[in-house]
Amino acid sequence: MATDLTPSPNAPPAEPCAMVVFGAAGDLTGRLLVPALYNLAAAGLLAEKFALIGLARAPLTDADFRAQLGEALHRYATGAVDPAVWNALAQRFFYLEANFEAPDTYTGLRRRLAEVEGEFNTGGNVLFYLATAPEYFGSIVDQLSWAGLTREQTHDWRRVILEKPFGHDLASAQALNARLRRDLTEEQVYRIDHYLGKETVQNILVLRFANGLFEPLWNRNHIDHVQITVAESVGVEKRGGYYDRAGALRDMVPNHLFQLLALTAMEPPTCFGADAVRTEKTKLLEAVQVLKPAQVAAHVVRAQYGAGTVGGHTLPDYRAEPRVAPDSTTETFVALKLTIDNWRWAGVPFYLRTGKALARRSTEIAIRFKQAPYAMFRATPVERLAPNYLVLHIQPEERISLEFSAKVPGPAVHMAGVGMDFCYNRHFGGGRAIGYETLIYDCMMGDATLFQRSDTVEAAWRAVEPIFEAWSDSTADLVAYPAGSWGPQQAQELLGRDGRQWRGADHDSCG
Repeated sequence: MATDLTPSPNAPPAEPCAMVVFGAAGDLTGRLLVPALYNLAAAGLLAEKFALIGLARAPLTDADFRAQLGEALHRYATGAVDPAVWNALAQRFFYLEANFEAPDTYTGLRRRLAEVEGEFNTGGNVLFYLATAPEYFGSIVDQLSWAGLTREQTHDWRRVILEKPFGHDLASAQALNARLRRDLTEEQVYRIDHYLGKETVQNILVLRFANGLFEPLWNRNHIDHVQITVAESVGVEKRGGYYDRAGALRDMVPNHLFQLLALTAMEPPTCFGADAVRTEKTKLLEAVQVLKPAQVAAHVVRAQYGAGTVGGHTLPDYRAEPRVAPDSTTETFVALKLTIDNWRWAGVPFYLRTGKALARRSTEIAIRFKQAPYAMFRATPVERLAPNYLVLHIQPEERISLEFSAKVPGPAVHMAGVGMDFCYNRHFGGGRAIGYETLIYDCMMGDATLFQRSDTVEAAWRAVEPIFEAWSDSTADLVAYPAGSWGPQQAQELLGRDGRQWRGADHDSCG
């Protein structure tokens, strides 16, 4: 998803550092990290005193590594690549063939870090990026600690970025956090969620807390309900082996959807500091009412896609996808009704849904406001007022829209729903970005606001744990939906029982 990369005139370049990427030959490095680093360099936000060391199992030279990343950059760049910027950046990329579980790898890494520090004056600051399978997280951190590479001195820092998933349930998340705490302080750990790098997501806090227009309405007195949708039009593609073990709930809800939920519903922090913001997010997730096993069937819908057509392309039945069990009971769609036990949100339902092979790629937060009284319109042809929505569109395009009623021109009182749009690209212009730029820059600057804390991760898993427990006892509640639809009928009924319905898919764009 492309966002605007318009550097603030007040934003200084990131602090000098060496960046060490474990799993550097993988898709994430070429598709996301390198384009993000290039965009930072092009915007003047990457330190001149910077170097990158990539580690992977493949036998590559520095030249091979640079050539491979250069090809990836030209494939995934968000705009035209300036050869001068890329060549200057590529000369600071180095490669180390590695076995992540072998002590010799970390001895060699320590030696290579000393070399790049001497050549590029990185100040002893090191950012370790674990772009690996989650099962390596603990052992890599253990080995880094054994080699003395996580130890901070008075004037330098050592930080570790972890990609989700952070465990596969509450117990494993707690175990991972405990293992990380053996070698790292919480301030050294940056748990990344790429959704939080998107401008619209970050703008939730500004929209709410910097505008007297919205915050007075942001409560149970004025809001009827909230819908959060993260819809993907693709199937599982090449991820069948992983996805069939995870499923939609585990893969998306405790991280992406709950982060959107927390930002939407959290209380105002005392300041815009990292700990203040993250504390309020954690408190919000801790206030999510934990479902009892008997409530799961009524509050949660899970489904699996069947064969169908999406955007003119035919998708097979999920169970016919590569590396998926032919008798799989893994859900590819989940919808939930949640409530929050606090003063602001008492009685306001939050409906969340996410799934694969749906009709359209769309991520949005839709706040539905309560209906105005009908009394004054009784003597007019008005029979039904258009719903009032404030919608934060996160992808495929980043914008904010407001939907309300207006009078249709003419002598009679007829009303129609109308909308106002604020589009990031159209308003601010600027270069495009992929979202990782902000997150990498913030980590280099020591700003953890957009990263998850250990207690936030555990609060999210705690909220969904009873759903996994209920599902483990039965598969009877797994229903089907055709690829290219908006999910099963049961998801519509989840809202229909409350007299509500999902907001229709938005076909408008910024243009």
